[in-house]
Amino acid sequence: MRPQTMKLSVLLAALLFALAGCNEKTGADVSSSQVAAKVNGEVVNTQDVETVLTKAGVNNPAQDIANQVLSALLEQRLFQQQAKKEGLDKDANVQEALQAAQRQVLAKAYSDKVTANAAKPSDSEIAEYYDKHPELFSERRIYRLQEIMIQVGPDTVGAVKARLGNGANLNDLVQWLKSQNIPARGVQSVKSAEQLPLELVAKLHPLKDGQAITLENPKQITILAITGSQSQPLTREQAKPAIERFLLTMRKREMAKAELDKLRAAAKIEYVAPYAEAKAAAKDAGHAVSAPKEEPAEQGPLEKALSGLK
Repeated sequence: MRPQTMKLSVLLAALLFALAGCNEKTGADVSSSQVAAKVNGEVVNTQDVETVLTKAGVNNPAQDIANQVLSALLEQRLFQQQAKKEGLDKDANVQEALQAAQRQVLAKAYSDKVTANAAKPSDSEIAEYYDKHPELFSERRIYRLQEIMIQVGPDTVGAVKARLGNGANLNDLVQWLKSQNIPARGVQSVKSAEQLPLELVAKLHPLKDGQAITLENPKQITILAITGSQSQPLTREQAKPAIERFLLTMRKREMAKAELDKLRAAAKIEYVAPYAEAKAAAKDAGHAVSAPKEEPAEQGPLEKALSGLK
């Protein structure tokens, strides 16, 4: 299967769900030039197909790919028609899901309107970002990583930290953890700089092969070692499209946050117990917002933008 086809198949289900209920027109409502197919007299138009392809990032698709999209749209329409025949559109759970989807679509539409005039970053802004982040660009590396995640509690954290302080190598550490019945698991991976969280790649960048960092939280201590790496720098021209997308995304988020802060200040929001604490939590969080994502949540905007450069 070609990469373009694979990408399309991954996104197709979600995109079709997003199109549910849209553009339901009979043959009388749509000119024949717009009709891709009809299902029991109900039109699936060419715009439906093009919308799916555009959202999937497929430009100038081969006809077989467009046919795949049309086939999926037809199958969706058949299920939708049957659901209505059986009265499922009146089901309370379905109604609740439809209302939630409508709220999400409307919120995104307003966010898109607010940020529509965001200015693209200038060449000087792009150059400045490139120069400030050599770990992602001019000194970019592909890392081979060994990760050991150690589960700790009040009774074991002290011993684990003491063992780490003695400078034991990873093999000795793993054997000692087993002897102490301390749960741990290891993972090996190969990741480029942009596939790692920004704060993490900044910590790894100055390290040499064979060195490691320790990350801690109350329940886990993680040892992250660089077992090897390969230099694969990006020139400013190569990195420019990704940096431009990232900076534009950040600018749009700032505009959306400013608008949300204004709306929140003007709104009358009443909290009811036990949700009264949500007011303080929202204040502490700084009312952070982000646009709906089309990629897995674990990827941040720069990682997503840069992923096309690998």
